[in-house]
Amino acid sequence: MEGNMYLHVNHETLKDIDEKMPPEEELLDLAEFFKVFGDGTRLKILYVLLSAEMCVFDIAAVLGMSQSAISHQLRVLKQMALVKNRREGKTIFYSLADAHIVTILSQGLDHIEE
Repeated sequence: MEGNMYLHVNHETLKDIDEKMPPEEELLDLAEFFKVFGDGTRLKILYVLLSAEMCVFDIAAVLGMSQSAISHQLRVLKQMALVKNRREGKTIFYSLADAHIVTILSQGLDHIEE
């Protein structure tokens, strides 16, 4: 029976799936990308940055957390290209990297609110 596991699957469907399936490396990168959204603190930071560009001090104040905790999470978000930063004097301001992040957060929230 094991050898016949595809007996009832349409071969065109299998071909279509095979053509649409991203390469293994891309799937692993995508899994890592979504892991970043699995942390409540990082999500809070992203939601703060939806409203305004902010420095670490302000984000920490808004969320009632330490600056070091916020800096650590911002580093992770920056490595995954979810946030970007710019320097103004000695202060570094953070913002969302692009509109895709807004869409991901919005659609995720829409999905869980259904």
